[in-house]
Amino acid sequence: MTYKANRISQVFQSYRQKLASRIRHLVKPQDIDDIIQDTFVRCYEAELKQEIEYPKTYMLRTVQHLAINHNQRWDNSRCQHIEDFDEPIVQLLAPSAEQDFESKERFLQFCRAVEQLPDSCRKAFVLKKVYGLSQKEIAEYLQLSESTIEKHIAKGMRLCFAYIRNIEEQESSPQHTPNGKQTNTARQ
Repeated sequence: MTYKANRISQVFQSYRQKLASRIRHLVKPQDIDDIIQDTFVRCYEAELKQEIEYPKTYMLRTVQHLAINHNQRWDNSRCQHIEDFDEPIVQLLAPSAEQDFESKERFLQFCRAVEQLPDSCRKAFVLKKVYGLSQKEIAEYLQLSESTIEKHIAKGMRLCFAYIRNIEEQESSPQHTPNGKQTNTARQ
C-alpha cells in the first residue's frame, strides 16, 4: 500500500464514526454504510490523483454531498410515479413547499447575519461552520492563535444569533406608520 493510500485509510478508520454521525439525519439508517464506503472510495481515488491537504474536511464534504445526491436520486425516482396519486399534486406539495420557503428564508437571514460580522471574525466563523475546519486548521490557515480563533467563532455565533433574533422580533412586532402610529395589518 502506498503512503497516500495508507494515510487516507488511517484517517478514514479514525473518522468513520464522525462521518456516519454527520449524515445520520440526512439518510435512512440502512443507507449510511453504503454512503460511508462510497466516501472512502472517492477520497482514496482523489488522493491518488492529488494530495488532499485536509483529508478530514474533504471526507466530511464528500460524505455530505453523497448523502444529498442519494436523497435527490430517491426523490427523483419517487416523482416518476406521481401520476399514481389520487389527490391533486398541489395539495401533496403544499406543506413541504411552505417548509422549503421558511428554510430558505432562515438561510438568507443567516447569510445576512454572517455578512455583518467583522472581517477576521467572519473568515474564522465561515471556515468553521460552513467548511467544517477544526480550530487548529483555521489557526494555521489564518495565521492566528487557536485561542483567537475560538474567540472569533464564539463572537460570530453570538452576533449571528442576536442579528436573527432581532429580525424575528421586528417581524413579529406590530408595524408602525411613518408618523409613529401603530397600524393593524390584519383584515377584520
